Amino acid sequence: MDKNSIALDATDLELLQALQQDAGRSNQALAQALHLTPPTCLRRVKRLQSLGLIERQVAILNRERLAVALGHGLQAVVEVSLDRQDSAALLQFETKAIAESAVQQCWRVSPGPDFILIVATQDMPAYLSLSQKLFTQDSNVRNVKTFFCVKRAKFTTDIPIST
Repeated sequence: MDKNSIALDATDLELLQALQQDAGRSNQALAQALHLTPPTCLRRVKRLQSLGLIERQVAILNRERLAVALGHGLQAVVEVSLDRQDSAALLQFETKAIAESAVQQCWRVSPGPDFILIVATQDMPAYLSLSQKLFTQDSNVRNVKTFFCVKRAKFTTDIPIST
């Protein structure tokens, strides 16, 4: 077996699926759902973390409910095309984009634009400020196409896992 390969059994895959659905469950509840003992369940979760399969655990906020307290904000999907696509130019833009807290996701894609960004700002002036910093002031940015989000119909963090 290759030293970089990872051996997963059906229980590991079920555990990963269960954690994708709700990582906030207690170890007791998780163990019960998978018909494991709590110590076995905890040991398996720790192993999956140490293998790097569980990158981190986060809370997914309900934007509609949060808007009542903070204001609606502005969310956008942004396509960015660069003039130069050599690895140094791509890395330079990527580094600049991911350093911005308003950039929630940064995807290098192909074909089409070079990057897809998921951006969340407080309002339009904040978006314009971000666009000046990331796009207008960067001489390598050739084209930017922004799609402002009006409704989220689905959001999932699930990665399809076969059991």
